[in-house]
Formats: sequence, structure tokens, C-alpha cells
Amino acid sequence: MEIGLTHYLVISALLFTLGLFGIVSRKHSIMVLMGLELILNAANINFIAFAKFGGMNIDGHIAAIFVIILAAAEAAVALAILLNIYQHFRHVNMDEVDSLKE
Repeated sequence: MEIGLTHYLVISALLFTLGLFGIVSRKHSIMVLMGLELILNAANINFIAFAKFGGMNIDGHIAAIFVIILAAAEAAVALAILLNIYQHFRHVNMDEVDSLKE
């Protein structure tokens, strides 16, 4: 049995679904960030799979590397914001942080 494009797309769809569920259903900010990382990893799997099976030789790999760099920058900035929120409120629940506007 050979692993084809369909296998990659199914795994990517499962990761995307789990990430979307993690973002929608959680109140804890760290869990929301983990869901976002799952969605970005699903996109990376699609880029690499279409690069392998779709004829895009290096373009998919470059896009995946760009997404990895974007995810690293997003994690660094988001964790810095979460540390600031934790210092101010002593929790990182998404629903209770709406008073930062004031």
C-alpha cells in the first residue's frame, strides 16, 4: 500500500478539526494557542503534500518554512502577552480579560 495525497489530506483535515475545536471550546489562552498551532501544522502538511504530489517542487517547502517562522513569532509574541495578562490578573482565562481596554 502506497501513501498517497488522500492520506495526507485526511491527516491534515483531522489536525485542522482538532485545532478548530480547541480554539472554539476552550477558555484557557494556552489551549487556544495550541489549537492555533495545530491549524498551522495542518496547513504545513497540505503545503508539503501538494509540493510532493502536485508538481510544486520547492514552492510548497518554502511556504511551509514561512509558516513555521510565522508560528514561532506568533508563539513568542502571544506568550509574552499572556505573561503580561497573568501578572495583571493572576489567570489567563479568555472570558475574564475584557477589562484590558480600560
